[in-house]
Amino acid sequence: MPSDHKQFQARRVVSGVNGDGKSTIVLDENTATRAVTDGFTVADVWQADTIPASVDAKDTLDGTVALAPPAEGVVVRLATFPPDSEWDAAAGYESALGDLQAGDAYTADDAISGLHVTETIDIVTIVSGEVYAVLEDSETLLRSGDTFVQRGTKHTWSNRTDRSVTFVATMIPATRG
Repeated sequence: MPSDHKQFQARRVVSGVNGDGKSTIVLDENTATRAVTDGFTVADVWQADTIPASVDAKDTLDGTVALAPPAEGVVVRLATFPPDSEWDAAAGYESALGDLQAGDAYTADDAISGLHVTETIDIVTIVSGEVYAVLEDSETLLRSGDTFVQRGTKHTWSNRTDRSVTFVATMIPATRG
């Protein structure tokens, strides 16, 4: 049975202050900033162009998913990946990254399909399922509740199960050196 990663939606609920100065829910919706590829579906839930951000600031998402966060900001996204058996990572990863305006992040490697690198520190927490974080000389299995801190190294994801995996990634811009 194929996974349903392409139907994945992320709901976001946002607090604020009402006219009486009391905390309240100001937004409850499925996020509109979403990208669907054969290899993964990404739903961005919040973005700030600068840090620190004002607690009153609205998110700066514009409906377009870009892999990289704003140069001085942060993006929080949910991503879901189907099982490896449902798509050809070797043939499709570069195109999938291109759909996120990040084709230049792809690093061709005949031994490891899907390697890519970003100028970010990514804090990735597995919500459901499991996935391997694959690096150039090692890999580790991540399960629900595990967090992986990806510090701008070449990496890829491998879902060797028969079910989709979902994780939350907070992406922070970073520099090298």
